[in-house]
Amino acid sequence: MSKVVVTRTVPESAVAVLREVAEVQVCDQDRPLTADELRAAVGGADGVVAMLHDRIDAEFVEAAGPQLEVVANVAVGFDNIDVPAVTGRGVTVTNTPGVLTDATADLAFGLLLSVTRRLGEAERLLRSRTPWNFHLGFMLGTGLQGKTLGIVGLGGIGQAVARRARAFGMHITYTGRRRAAQEVEAELEARYLPQDELLRTADVISLHCPLTESTRHLIDDAALDAMKSTAIVVNTSRGPIVDEKALAAALEGGRIGGAALDVFENEPDVDPGLLELDNVAIAPHLGSATTETRTAMAELAARNVAAVLTGQQPLTPVTT
Repeated sequence: MSKVVVTRTVPESAVAVLREVAEVQVCDQDRPLTADELRAAVGGADGVVAMLHDRIDAEFVEAAGPQLEVVANVAVGFDNIDVPAVTGRGVTVTNTPGVLTDATADLAFGLLLSVTRRLGEAERLLRSRTPWNFHLGFMLGTGLQGKTLGIVGLGGIGQAVARRARAFGMHITYTGRRRAAQEVEAELEARYLPQDELLRTADVISLHCPLTESTRHLIDDAALDAMKSTAIVVNTSRGPIVDEKALAAALEGGRIGGAALDVFENEPDVDPGLLELDNVAIAPHLGSATTETRTAMAELAARNVAAVLTGQQPLTPVTT
């Protein structure tokens, strides 16, 4: 019988899918495996359900052995996987697109509202029992109506964020490697702009592009300097897309207005400069963190593994 290794605890419904086709070994430690632990754990596996913190590369495949057929990443992003090295050895790689779109878009917009309406700052004030009283100038934030949301990467999640922004009366611009379909532009009333123009003109810049070598530190000192002094950066994609130290310095110096962050360069660590600033709303990588979404992600990964191990086509393969 085939063997499947799950590198961290997942919902039982996903494990049940795997048990129909294989012997299942779940690594139940409450932390990411080290590189050595990961390679030891996957030895002899025909399939692996991996997490976004697992490094999947040629050494991983060699450690697993020649029988390895599939690695299913429980994430939409796959920057933790050296896809050419893995698929070049005949191993199928899959991810979990689609099922986390709405949850991530909700979180992005929640963080945006938190920073623009100073919700985190307000909660900290109350919890500290600081005296306060209502007056017309008390803790003023900024509204979103009539402002421009600039989206970097108008894929599924970017489109979902745009729909929410339109409900708040925002205008939509976007940039990316290619233009969206005409029907998408029409539905969202979205205008394509070169990246430099989007950075200069948007009131909110929301990042929804994958992490690649070309997008690493896409938001750096030069990009931050190009933005409006009131601009807000939202990142629910991958942490290294933003140069975290440059962002902290720009926020502290008043060069931009704020940031809303769910992901960080060196997770779980966060640049200390960001933690000291009230114009930053932060969350510990909660974009997909609803019971429904995380369960759907794990189940999709399990179905991908089951499909490959039973000679069928994977549902959501990753190709390069």
